[in-house]
Amino acid sequence: MSERDLRERMVMHGKSMFDRGLTVGSSGNISVRLPDGMLVTPTNSCLGRLDPDRITKINSLGTVVSGDQPSKEVFLHQAMYQSRESEQSIVHLHSTYSVAVSCLAGVDAEDVLPPITAYYVMRIGRLPLIPYFPPGDTKLAEAVGRAAMQAKAVLLANHGPVVAGKDLDAAVYATEELEETARLFMLLQGHSTRFLEPEQVAELRQRFPS
Repeated sequence: MSERDLRERMVMHGKSMFDRGLTVGSSGNISVRLPDGMLVTPTNSCLGRLDPDRITKINSLGTVVSGDQPSKEVFLHQAMYQSRESEQSIVHLHSTYSVAVSCLAGVDAEDVLPPITAYYVMRIGRLPLIPYFPPGDTKLAEAVGRAAMQAKAVLLANHGPVVAGKDLDAAVYATEELEETARLFMLLQGHSTRFLEPEQVAELRQRFPS
């Protein structure tokens, strides 16, 4: 896919997620890895109104070579790409139900959400919780980088998810699956539940490795 096509696809997915309420205002960011760097949505940009020509291009040294200034959270993308060399795209949102789950007390920080559906296991797998850091704290990048060595998605406490995929479509679809699973998890609070059994999860992970 050409760089122009990637830019147009970032616009399409950004608008789709914004229109469905998965991100609001100027929150959230999307990136795509390039052979010589990455494309990333600009700082203070609304994912529902992206301009393909203003999407930021950064070279492999982290220098802006075209477009507007990059998202202030570009360091999250850089950290995850460094830990997951096979992943080609990353989505970070402040989506409602995922953020809600990230604020709950008593969740398993090693794997926040239970295996509610097979599709969640297949597209996300394990979801570690990253402790809270204030916006812009470089220690957040270090924590994300460490966790991403074992997981393709992480949940930032009181903040939101960061999800990597083999391409842009995969990253977006996995992010949407995560948000839907977080929604189901919140809806099931206080109810007697039946999730997938460990052997069922193991079979899925063997058949559909992350």
